Amino acid sequence: MRNSSDVPVQPHAVTVAEVIPGDLLALSEQDVAEDKWHVVMHTLPETPHTIRLTLRPPLGGMDHDEVFERGHRVTVACRRMDVTGIPEITSTDLTRVEFRDGDRVTSLRAVDPGAVEESYTRRWGRWHRDLESRAEEPVSDAGLREHAARAVAEGHVVRHLPRPRCTATGGTAPRRVVVTGLGAVTPLGVGVEELWQGLVEGRCGIRELEGEEFAELPVRVAGSVPVDPAELLPRPQARRMNRAAQFAVLAAREAWQDGGFDVAGTVESGLDPERVGVSVGAILGDASVLVGGDRKLRDKGPRAVSPLTTPMTVPSQAASQVSLALRITGEARTVTSACASGTEAIGQAIDRIRYGHVDVALAGGAEAVVTPAIMASFAAMRALSTHELGSTSPSRPFAKDRDGFVNGEGAGFLLLESEEHARARGARVYCEAAGWGLSADAHHMAAPDPSGSGVALALRRAVRDAGAHVVDVVHVNAHATATTDGDLAEASALRAVLGADVPVTALKGHLGHLQGAAGGVEAVATVLTLHHGLIPPTIGCEDQDDAIVLDVVTNSPRALPALGDLALSNSFGFGGHNAVLALRRTA
Repeated sequence: MRNSSDVPVQPHAVTVAEVIPGDLLALSEQDVAEDKWHVVMHTLPETPHTIRLTLRPPLGGMDHDEVFERGHRVTVACRRMDVTGIPEITSTDLTRVEFRDGDRVTSLRAVDPGAVEESYTRRWGRWHRDLESRAEEPVSDAGLREHAARAVAEGHVVRHLPRPRCTATGGTAPRRVVVTGLGAVTPLGVGVEELWQGLVEGRCGIRELEGEEFAELPVRVAGSVPVDPAELLPRPQARRMNRAAQFAVLAAREAWQDGGFDVAGTVESGLDPERVGVSVGAILGDASVLVGGDRKLRDKGPRAVSPLTTPMTVPSQAASQVSLALRITGEARTVTSACASGTEAIGQAIDRIRYGHVDVALAGGAEAVVTPAIMASFAAMRALSTHELGSTSPSRPFAKDRDGFVNGEGAGFLLLESEEHARARGARVYCEAAGWGLSADAHHMAAPDPSGSGVALALRRAVRDAGAHVVDVVHVNAHATATTDGDLAEASALRAVLGADVPVTALKGHLGHLQGAAGGVEAVATVLTLHHGLIPPTIGCEDQDDAIVLDVVTNSPRALPALGDLALSNSFGFGGHNAVLALRRTA
């Protein structure tokens, strides 16, 4: 018999006359074999020849009486139980219960001292044995009632545990954070509308690089922004910004206006500038400024080098220029964690609002590294795709013939606010910025850990930080750079954590890999996916790799699943940086 006690079980036969209260007793040899035991609660002589035993299951239940001849033989387990510690409980009649999400129903085979309680939790109108696994098909309300009725008939104790009602507490809980504005500058064009329409229509923004500086490169395609951002900004401002900062200011300004604020800045919007922050992810920002300064130094000497070279080179210039443009004084932070930078910058901003440091934040990523030196370096690493422009994208996430990423540039920003701040001003809410997760591979300076264990850890942490469960996830915007090993590692992690039935899309066939800006732009796309209830297709994946056992959305957009509310946006950077953003759709 299974037993959680350290006291060994040594079943042996005795007569009923020898039984005393506290004995663990089986009525037959078959009951012993089936681990069916009862505790003797009371013994009472019924007649000179018979004894009445009051019995209760050892893990709790209702009493019942049995009358035996004094010489009748039963089996005891050489275990003495404390009869005062065995609860008297009855099964819940589930036919009369009105179920709500968050309720639990438990079933316990109370006659078995070593039994493990089985538990179901209701989520999205269905019952799950494990909210952190999709391996088992959930059960309907009717199915659970049938299962419970069979369990009760077999001697189980079934209980209904209602979801706890919310109560006021004296503590301070972290604030909910919502998305109220979006902005983007991408290879599909300037603005969120250009981005979304291009994604839904399956357009490719990757193009041939022109100019003699690219002529000798082995790879001459990239996801470059099709307009000069400097022409969209006042000339005096544009001259003092690098290209990445120009992208950032345009995207941040769009998100700011989209959220209902005055483009003139914080004060004009009725905000306290000290309660607003900026958080920007970037790897290099704009490498061309430093390269250009070095060329002028060699060709014309030190006097030819602009005094703006250093302030325009640092990766933090995008954050500082956004704060300057909108007169934001709360904070202007820069996150540099390779290609996970944009996602991590958004995650940090979520926490800054959650814990009361600021009320509003512009967060995302900006990058402009489509330069000859960077392109040559990536090509030397054999990291770039060698596919040419044609009927499909040269960037082919999850495809059999993927052979590397396509370098890109751009910016993407979310306007984040505490929920109470947004509701108080009547702002339109796209979704909740519910949580985020980080991890590190500690595997290689450039290659991902092929096991995907670091990615899986970041996925689980993001779901947990959102106060959610794996069964709540309805969509994943994958990092999927179209490198052979990277896509496999991510697919392995997604399958291990979420299973194979969550719809996944990858946007780098449309955009290329925007480096530190990728997380910001893909977060914008994920917000729009939740807002419109529509998943954009993955382009370039005309023949999915058999080893990628995922439900990759291809060919045309697909409606977002109705059951569940959480979408994940993944970003992973060379050096082992893993960041996952969790976004929750709101009613």
